[in-house]
Amino acid sequence: MRKLVILFALVGLVGIASADDKGKKADAGGNGKVKVYDFSGDTIEGDLIKPEGSTVDARDFAKHSSLIRIRKDFIPEIIKSAEDL
Repeated sequence: MRKLVILFALVGLVGIASADDKGKKADAGGNGKVKVYDFSGDTIEGDLIKPEGSTVDARDFAKHSSLIRIRKDFIPEIIKSAEDL
């Protein structure tokens, strides 16, 4: 499967490369016209648009105690269950 994917990728790259070469040959022949746009005389004026009003800060998260409780009798319970076997 991996070899098949690699094969398709290589075939695709070769196809793209050959298409690029054909496009470059057509442009180099002088068949297409070149257009040049000059925007040097245009000035753009405007203002920075900001939202009106005040900013709202997010609430602080509440402080809670840990939900994990350490059991003091855990080891004695394990020993007791082993003795019951």
